[in-house]
Amino acid sequence: MPSDLPRIRGTAARPCTLVVCRGCCCGDARKHPGTDHAGQLARLAAAAAGSGGRLAVRTSECLGPCGQANVVVVMPSSEGRRRGGRASWVGWALDDAATDDILDWATRGGPGLARPSATLELQLIDAPAEARTRRR
Repeated sequence: MPSDLPRIRGTAARPCTLVVCRGCCCGDARKHPGTDHAGQLARLAAAAAGSGGRLAVRTSECLGPCGQANVVVVMPSSEGRRRGGRASWVGWALDDAATDDILDWATRGGPGLARPSATLELQLIDAPAEARTRRR
């Protein structure tokens, strides 16, 4: 992580992180043949690479809400978390417009620091019950 990032209690601040589901349904061209799954992941990764450490992207196995694929979880940065931001689950992230909205929100700070676009708010979904249970 770049050294110019703010530090919290002696450690580098955690950036806003996008967790991109690439499990059984998300990223599957058979389920969503019109979606450029590899292109979406490449765009997100390129944005993270060019962010100076203020945005991170990682992939995950199945996150659960398969009926709402593709799913991207927007995790707050350390500062966003401190200001009350919590993980936000985005469903139906299947086209360039959704990817644009996710990147716009994340680069403006993400949960706790910026509001998602009105369109992206309509795509926010509940975390699966299993994920909510793990947080407790």
